[in-house]
Amino acid sequence: MNDLADVVGELAAQLPQAHLQAWITILRATSEPGKTVAAQLIEAKPGYALAPKAMQLMEAWRTASPVPDGPALAFALQTAARIHDRQAAQRTDVVISGPGSDSAPLRLTSAVITELIRDCQKSLLVVSFAAFGVTDVVRELKLAANRGVTIDLVLESTTASGGTLHGTVEASAAFSAIRPDAKFWVWPAENRPIIHGSRAALHAKIIVADERIALVGSANLTDKALAGNLELGVIIRDPEVAHRIDRHFRSLMRPGPGILQRITT
Repeated sequence: MNDLADVVGELAAQLPQAHLQAWITILRATSEPGKTVAAQLIEAKPGYALAPKAMQLMEAWRTASPVPDGPALAFALQTAARIHDRQAAQRTDVVISGPGSDSAPLRLTSAVITELIRDCQKSLLVVSFAAFGVTDVVRELKLAANRGVTIDLVLESTTASGGTLHGTVEASAAFSAIRPDAKFWVWPAENRPIIHGSRAALHAKIIVADERIALVGSANLTDKALAGNLELGVIIRDPEVAHRIDRHFRSLMRPGPGILQRITT
């Protein structure tokens, strides 16, 4: 026998929003469980296998002790749905690049980055070790800048410039099209510790949007990392955690105590 509270919680998590609202409306006008109510729920919205769920709700409702009336059950379903929505809004998801698997569905890194930038309204913090290509990302950043979004890019520099990036092309070159629209930051050699004879690297790969949502992972902002490489990350929708990540890097940008330096040319 299914507990009514459990069934209500499952329905709040499983039913599409339109079906939930239709069921809540029906239950508000209902006094007690029955076949007529079940039929109304099943017929409320087409295109979804509602019959088993409706019958499950009717059975749990009929056997509950005490048996609530329809408006009380509607209120419980509405409350459970709101709690579920709030939890979902802060859910942490896995994102990948490269080969997929037959496990639970995963988001693609490139799609998540595009979504983060498009939804951003105020500020973007972008941190990457390497950067190359990613014309789609640059285009989205340009559109964000046109909306008034403040963009800070923290990028590793080449060994010739005091960093640890091999080659002669700076990571910032990938974003030359938005140079007037963003602030660029590096970690100068004089501010880096030397560990076992090697200079410390700026190796983080992070995007934080509006200090509310953060993407943290292994993928650099390169075409190869976002498409072919086997990369993994997590998207964090917890505003408190995202704010802490953002604040950490902002503190490193402060004049004086901050170790990062803004590139002004």
